[in-house]
Amino acid sequence: MNVVHPPRVAWEGARTFVTAAGCDVYWWLSEMVGRYLGLMFELYLAETRARLRHRDDPYAEMSLWRVYLQTLLEERPELQPIVRQLIDETGYRLAC
Repeated sequence: MNVVHPPRVAWEGARTFVTAAGCDVYWWLSEMVGRYLGLMFELYLAETRARLRHRDDPYAEMSLWRVYLQTLLEERPELQPIVRQLIDETGYRLAC
């Protein structure tokens, strides 16, 4: 059984999601985040994309996303496998 520390998942997700928010992978990720994590997270991703367009500060956005994801995983630990899948698939799409 592969167990991953939730804060590590949150940091990895933050890095991956913020990177994706600035490129074409955003459209796919936005749909998946809305479907599996909820509309509020889809809105967070849209806000991140807008902020990145107006001020290039990905580290601030990563910090926000770490908090969003860590809170989600604390409140709904059963979503960790889904979050990890989203991270893996997004990373794959970013590499292409």
